[in-house]
Amino acid sequence: MVAANSFVKSSVQVILAASLIAAALAFGHDHYHHAPQPYKFGYSVKDHHGEQHREESGDGGHGVRGSYGFTDARGIHRQVNYVADHGGFRAEVKTNEPGTANQNPAAVHLISDAPYGHAGYGYGGLGYEGSGYGYGGLGYGGLGYGGLGGLGYYRYGY
Repeated sequence: MVAANSFVKSSVQVILAASLIAAALAFGHDHYHHAPQPYKFGYSVKDHHGEQHREESGDGGHGVRGSYGFTDARGIHRQVNYVADHGGFRAEVKTNEPGTANQNPAAVHLISDAPYGHAGYGYGGLGYEGSGYGYGGLGYGGLGYGGLGGLGYYRYGY
């Protein structure tokens, strides 16, 4: 009798487990494909060092438009407007950064308000905003700007 009760209990457990597994498999896991959705975001931050901003919008898989930029405490500014779509990535850069000139490298349209001068080894010695704080650690035109080059921002740092 004890063996029969034990057999019934284990049979009920096996049947219950099999029922739960069958129910889980019946519902399965659907692989939904989520179509790209339009989106839009942006931010702007202003403090005693200057202002930074970015905004971007996408139309749901066919293209992205956006812009980002900064203005520092000295009035140096950069505004980048870009489009990425079936035609590739295209950008327009408006700036008054020293050492820039109106030119169109690759797919970038660069518009500069800065007076053009001969490139040198750096702008401001050990840092544009002081020693190590600001645009590139050890020099605006010296050891890397972070945007266009490594050793020497002027002439694009190659």
